[in-house]
Amino acid sequence: MSLIHKLPYEWLVGLRYTRAGKRSSRNSFISFISLISVSGIALGVGALIVVLSVMNGFQKEVTDRMLSVLAHIEVFDASGAMPNWRQAEQEAFRNPAVRGAAPFVETQGLLVREDTMKPAVIRGILPSEEHKVSDVAKQMRQGSIESLHPGQFNIVLGYVLARSLGVGIGDKVNMLLAQGQTTPAGMVPRSRVFTVSGIFEAGHYEFDSALAFIDIEDAERMERLDAPNGLRLRIADMHDAPLVADQLKRSMSGDLIMRDWSKLNANWFAAVQTEKRMMFIILTLIIAVAAFNLVSTLVMTVTEKQPDIAILRTLGASPRSIMKIFMIQGALVGLMGTAAGVALGVLVALNIDHIVPFIEHVLGVQFLSKDIYLIAEIPSDLRWPDVFKIGGVSVLLAFVATIYPSWSASRVKPAEALRYE
Repeated sequence: MSLIHKLPYEWLVGLRYTRAGKRSSRNSFISFISLISVSGIALGVGALIVVLSVMNGFQKEVTDRMLSVLAHIEVFDASGAMPNWRQAEQEAFRNPAVRGAAPFVETQGLLVREDTMKPAVIRGILPSEEHKVSDVAKQMRQGSIESLHPGQFNIVLGYVLARSLGVGIGDKVNMLLAQGQTTPAGMVPRSRVFTVSGIFEAGHYEFDSALAFIDIEDAERMERLDAPNGLRLRIADMHDAPLVADQLKRSMSGDLIMRDWSKLNANWFAAVQTEKRMMFIILTLIIAVAAFNLVSTLVMTVTEKQPDIAILRTLGASPRSIMKIFMIQGALVGLMGTAAGVALGVLVALNIDHIVPFIEHVLGVQFLSKDIYLIAEIPSDLRWPDVFKIGGVSVLLAFVATIYPSWSASRVKPAEALRYE
């Protein structure tokens, strides 16, 4: 208490006006309105923190699952084949950012099982090298990626794709490729029967439902190629992929085409960033509405406290001091609301993996469908810079809301305020 008493009198009066009054019902009503303002700011701040954390978590989760299957950088030869891929691999490793490399062949195909047909991306890989650029070997539900051997025509399917075709380990699927071949009956698609030797689950619906792996030599034979299409690279920091791709383009020999992971999903990432910006603006407006409730609260306070203002003026308080008193009162309300909102938002964001399943269980609903949102759980990635930015914006809006009522208080004339007292 001794520390509080050492504060300037403007702070002491402002602090007292912030607390609930006990002398009249009007004081209590104004304090109730202040409580509503605090609650509004707290809910707005908390909601904004939770929403941005969920969107950050959604982006991070989907990106991680994408990159468990996708390479950070793909290097193609402009001719469509890369016979000297070993030399290109050595050149790529001269860049210190490159951590792994593996050749690949990629094509589009149709997988057929009895009356069921499913389109799929067919990726030919070198099983002994694939672990250097992806995590597919760790995502196997059945079988293994090493079951792919040249000439055996084995195939590893995504979990959803295998379920759609109704196949398991040891079953046969017929692969049809778009490139036709001439037969006595005319032009027909090229086909080959493959044996399912493995099933993986990346946790990303797009890949689990439409991606299949075969041995690279089998893929070259199916595509009638003499060499892989190119190299898939993994680098130390995935966020440096565009920069490293540009460096490799200049340092590696040959007519090469570089494609980093951000370009493969550019539309999706752009949409997420746009949504984040729009949600920030919308929820900031909600905070602004709550903050500007302070205007009505402070106007009512100024009206009720006019005799107090007049007495302070007659005791020598300047208009600037009167203005400071009510700005302190409004700023304290804004700070309390912001602090409560930050605490609420951080608490929910850090425990959303427990809160959402509980709500889903109670209501008997599922908020996310894998078919639409790629993941079934609501993730959260709390980033403290976002929390500080949201808190700063909230306090700033609350401070701006105090300016007019405080200026109005400073204009009160003592004689008129005390005329009927």
